[in-house]
Amino acid sequence: MGYDWVMAGESKSWKLGKAEVRVTLPEGVTEGLSKAWTDAMAGVGADRRTARKAPARERLSVDRIVDVAIEQMREKGYDAVTMRSIAKELDTGPASLYAHVANRGELDGLVLDRVAGQWKIPQPDPEHWDEQLDVALHDLLDLYRAHPGVARASMGMIPMQPGALVAAEGLLALLRAGNIPDRYAAWFIDLTNLYVGSVAVEEDIWRQRGAETDGPADEETIVAAVRDFMTKLPVDHFPLISSMADVMTSGGGDERFDFSVKVLIAGLKALSGA
Repeated sequence: MGYDWVMAGESKSWKLGKAEVRVTLPEGVTEGLSKAWTDAMAGVGADRRTARKAPARERLSVDRIVDVAIEQMREKGYDAVTMRSIAKELDTGPASLYAHVANRGELDGLVLDRVAGQWKIPQPDPEHWDEQLDVALHDLLDLYRAHPGVARASMGMIPMQPGALVAAEGLLALLRAGNIPDRYAAWFIDLTNLYVGSVAVEEDIWRQRGAETDGPADEETIVAAVRDFMTKLPVDHFPLISSMADVMTSGGGDERFDFSVKVLIAGLKALSGA
C-alpha cells in the first residue's frame, strides 16, 4: 500500500488506494509532515534493499591475484594453481582474471617478481664481495622456502619484471666489485638462479609428497635407509659406493647447500683470476 503526497492548493491530500483523503493544515506543518514521511519511508526502503543485497564481490587487481596465487602454491603446490582455481577463490570467472593477467606465464612472472622484490642485495664491498654473494644466495633459498612453489615459477623463464631486474642489478654490482669479467658475471647469475631454484623445487617436491601421503618420514630415517642400501650393494660391482656409504649420506641439506655455494664462488674466482 503506497501513500503519495499531492499538492492541492493550500491543502495536502493522500491517495489511499482509489480513495483520496484531503486535509488542510497550517503552513509549515505540511512540509514537516512531508519530510518526516519521506524520511521514514526512505529508511524502510533502504533497510529492505540492504537485506536483499548480496555481499559485494572482492575487487579484482593484479596484486590480489598474485596474493592468491602465492597462497595456493604454499598450500597445494605449484601444479595445483591455475587461473580457474584463483578465479574460484576470488568468486569470479577466469575471464575476469584475464583482464588483469594475460596468461599463466605472465602470472608466474608476477609471482616471481613479488618474491624477488623481497631479496635484499647489499651494497658492494670490494673487500668482502664474495662473502656478500654467499649470504645473498643463502637469502634467496630462504625466500623460496618461505614461499613454497614459487621456485618452480622461476624455471623456464627470463625474468623481466622490476623486482627481478633490481635483484640482477645488485648481483652484477657485487660481481663487478670482485673484478669478475662481464661474461662470467652474466652467466654466473644464470647458473646460481638455476641451482638455488632447483634446490628449492626439490624441497617442494619432498614436501608435496609428504602432504599427499601420511607424511614424510623424518630425515634421519630416510638417510639411514639409504645408507643401509648402499652398504649392502655388491662390492664387486660397487666397491666405492658401498665403502663410502657413510660419507655419501652425511651432511644435511643446509650443509650441502653451503658447500655447493662455496664451490660455485670459488670456481668463479679461480676461473676469473680474482
